[in-house]
Amino acid sequence: MCTLKKNRLKNTDSISDFIRRKKDHISLSLKEENEAFGFSGFSLIQLVHSALPEMDFSEVDISTHFFEKKLATPFVVTGMTGGWKGSLEVNKRIARLCQKKGWIMGAGSQRRQISDSDAGQEWQEVRKECPHLILIGNIGLSQLIQMELSKVEELVSSLRASAMVVHTNPLQEALQPEGTPQFKGGLSALCDLCKNLSVPVILKETGCGFSQNTLQDLSGIGLFAVDLSGYGGTHWGRIEGNRIDKEHFLYGIAEVFKDWGISTVDSLLFAEKVNRDYEIWASGGIRNGCDAAKALALGANRIGLARPIIQSALQGDAALERTMSRLEYELRVALFCSGCNSIEAIKTHNHVWQWK
Repeated sequence: MCTLKKNRLKNTDSISDFIRRKKDHISLSLKEENEAFGFSGFSLIQLVHSALPEMDFSEVDISTHFFEKKLATPFVVTGMTGGWKGSLEVNKRIARLCQKKGWIMGAGSQRRQISDSDAGQEWQEVRKECPHLILIGNIGLSQLIQMELSKVEELVSSLRASAMVVHTNPLQEALQPEGTPQFKGGLSALCDLCKNLSVPVILKETGCGFSQNTLQDLSGIGLFAVDLSGYGGTHWGRIEGNRIDKEHFLYGIAEVFKDWGISTVDSLLFAEKVNRDYEIWASGGIRNGCDAAKALALGANRIGLARPIIQSALQGDAALERTMSRLEYELRVALFCSGCNSIEAIKTHNHVWQWK
């Protein structure tokens, strides 16, 4: 049975500490050493080539639906840029291109908004420029457990969010010197949120993926989707390890867990074995349109990326648009050469992928 938590958030982290940590996260996330590249599992499978696709390339349609709204692509920019002062211009740039190209945009952590009203004003600026953008909110599960529902609704309202992501990051919180590894009551809090929040709820990992048992436990609580965020992309255990001073007790411990997690492909395969009532979103090491097509073939409904988008966004509008257009084109090529003319076709096509 789900019960509403009435505890207020106990946040001992100062705003300045939070901002500094988020700046660290962005800079470290762009370093290759913090990427578990090659371990997502996508390199182990291949799509089956169709020499006779029986269609013109122009007929390939990568549009999808998000509730009643038709979107041009299945792509989501997953949240990673929230909470620091320099994020405003980066978020504006990403928002403009997502609105233009029919991508969903996920906000970075809104934790700062809980204690700093100015942070919400930044998102109002984004909304002013991009009124038609599909934007998704973001709060951590360890914070949600201690929050009142009304506070979560405030976060939704500040973004005019279409949904709310709750990110679960036990490894990161356990390795972070300022972490809050308090997850007791998490499933109950999620269940309560799904029943009472005004928008749909999406549960997202942060680079460690989901087991089959956990995915089964999540069925029936009212989630709209689970973003698998599997091992193979940006790894927050590695990032926290590189933030820690070498003299700190946690430094050596973080090194032990640098390869912790369930790959994105394994998470997708687990999801297919589960009797579930929610969508599956795939993220974690997806770096091109062919990876995206493989994830769709394995059952994903939507595709998430963060690092490649942020890298390009920091270079300017033109670089970001090139990256997004390239991903879309690569996805179309992968569908075309697999004999699939749509997202739904590759999801339902028999024998569209195989192990290498």
